[in-house]
Amino acid sequence: MIIAIAVGLLGGLGSVARFAVHRGITREDPSAFPLGTFLVNVIGAFAIGVLFGADADHDLTLLVGLGFLGGFTTFSTWMFESERLNVDGYPIAAARNIAFSTAVGFLGVVAGVALGRVL
Repeated sequence: MIIAIAVGLLGGLGSVARFAVHRGITREDPSAFPLGTFLVNVIGAFAIGVLFGADADHDLTLLVGLGFLGGFTTFSTWMFESERLNVDGYPIAAARNIAFSTAVGFLGVVAGVALGRVL
């Protein structure tokens, strides 16, 4: 029960951290690449990769991976921003956001796992 409560609390902290990064980076231009969401997702993918590559303790993986990083990263906002770009008349920017975020996020996980194995 304590782990479940801690995961929830850390998820809330991760969400606040995501909000802070997003607010500090994102421009209000409707055609702008959603850099804030991109960065939190790539950072989160890398960090999750490190966690799993290091074969971290199960409870630590739950707390940091599922809790904090689960709250920090955001699939729904990424898809919403991609759809918004498309509807607002920027279909190439929407496709670029999906493709670039997927590719760089995957590379982030791969690099994180490699680093985690060295640690």
